[in-house]
Amino acid sequence: MVKKWVYLLVLSLIWGSSFILIKKALVGFTPLQVGALRIVVASFFLLTIGFRRIASIGRVDWKWIILSGFLGSFLPPFLFALAQSEIDSSIASILNSLTPLNTVVSGILMFGVLVTKRQLLGVFIGLFGTLILIFTSMQLNPSQNFWYSLFIVVASIGYAFNINILNRYLRHLPAVGIAVGNFVSVAFPALVLLFFSGFFDLKFSETHVQLSLLYVSLLAVFGTGIALILFNKLIQSASPVFASSVTYTMTVIAVLWGVMDGETLNFLQLLGGAIIILGVFLTHKKTPQ
Repeated sequence: MVKKWVYLLVLSLIWGSSFILIKKALVGFTPLQVGALRIVVASFFLLTIGFRRIASIGRVDWKWIILSGFLGSFLPPFLFALAQSEIDSSIASILNSLTPLNTVVSGILMFGVLVTKRQLLGVFIGLFGTLILIFTSMQLNPSQNFWYSLFIVVASIGYAFNINILNRYLRHLPAVGIAVGNFVSVAFPALVLLFFSGFFDLKFSETHVQLSLLYVSLLAVFGTGIALILFNKLIQSASPVFASSVTYTMTVIAVLWGVMDGETLNFLQLLGGAIIILGVFLTHKKTPQ
């Protein structure tokens, strides 16, 4: 079906461009401001187009909606912005490929998911690739603090727990309803953080502040709101295995954006990224019947 390929391509372009948008937004804003503003704008956008879907959420579902919201929609925007204040956007995008792998790990540890030896091998291979990527990047860019890479790892763990919560407790709810519920849960604390971040004291007449505002708005509307809708459509028109391939394709787009913006990648960094993707592939490869 041609439609699923169109969704995959558009999603790859949108999500792959998110990392460079974060990088550009940090020129005029602090990491706290980027994260909080992204959540506030995305909340407003999703509430505007899907407010009625909140009615689909039952009373017993709200505890999981709130937990899902904080793990998957609240913490990651701050962690990604904080990490990219010290590391390149291309490195951040490669490390984000750990999300499917961490989904398997969290499923084993917290949700009793059964795994194969091949999946466990994939976990260790992915960890090995991560270490290669981080330590090689430290040597290539000694001026950057690559301990900030751990914020991406933590964000990917948050995404992973969120995915397991969705699969275990919220499968009966419409995807848009879940998304709107998530952002209803996190909009107010994000607005409070935005208020105390000094955002409203900025000089919005300055060009770099205006551009940062534009980048965060694009990130929130396209990278969060519209991308969510497209991903739901992709899930409905293709298999989960096909849909998960966006993890790899978006990384390619993000790396290309980084290189075009003057970031450097050497062979060992690319090798580390390839090993991570191999580990993810092994953890998600179906066992032959």
